Amino acid sequence: MRKLLPLLCGATLLALAGCEPVDSDRPETAQPFPTPDRPVSELGGNQFSTETARDSVGEARKVMDLAEISPGMSVADIGAGEGYYTVRLAGRVGEDGRVLAQDIDREALDRLALRVERQRLDNVSIKLGAGDDPKLPPASFDRVFMVHMYHEVREPYAFLWRLWPALREGGRVIVVDVNRPADQHGIEPLLLACEFKAVGFELDTFHDAPELAGYYAQFKRAAKRPEPEEIKPCRGSAGQGNGNAVR
Repeated sequence: MRKLLPLLCGATLLALAGCEPVDSDRPETAQPFPTPDRPVSELGGNQFSTETARDSVGEARKVMDLAEISPGMSVADIGAGEGYYTVRLAGRVGEDGRVLAQDIDREALDRLALRVERQRLDNVSIKLGAGDDPKLPPASFDRVFMVHMYHEVREPYAFLWRLWPALREGGRVIVVDVNRPADQHGIEPLLLACEFKAVGFELDTFHDAPELAGYYAQFKRAAKRPEPEEIKPCRGSAGQGNGNAVR
């Protein structure tokens, strides 16, 4: 009997997973979603010592102009770090707008909170997210920013699926990244578009932009999002997409 026990699905393992093997390296909340078939970059630094250099080429202004950020908008800054975009978005949306700064790095958010308090940015709030869930309230945002961070998302299908309801009617997701492999702090545009399309988004704007040290991609929601078990994962690199990639 003891020899048979390891072959049986115990009651504690049976829930949700049945007798299928469970990937213990993935969070339980990501298990219903496909495993991404690509590498993931390690988390980058959050220091804002390069803000002057970034402003010297007009990075934030360029992105906000492309995203048509205007007073009164509600914007989420995902992967906010220590707030390069957060503080500039706060100025652009004005006192009638709102900015939610989100990150999974609690220490970076603590430093950002001090910055927000010091600069008296009353239209900014701060939220701790999770690697597979941005934890955004539904129907709340006109724009969601993900700048030079998407390549660090380890569970893109779960993450984007849970982001989908957070957009308001006419809302957009903004991605700024670099055209290089995902384990080298970038992601190829076709692979990016494929992963977004797989969970119910459509690419509606794309620009190569040297001043952004990469490209600008903008997505809108499709008519519906698939159920987790219906998601067809993208394969390998952008050049080996499964048909979901935009060409």
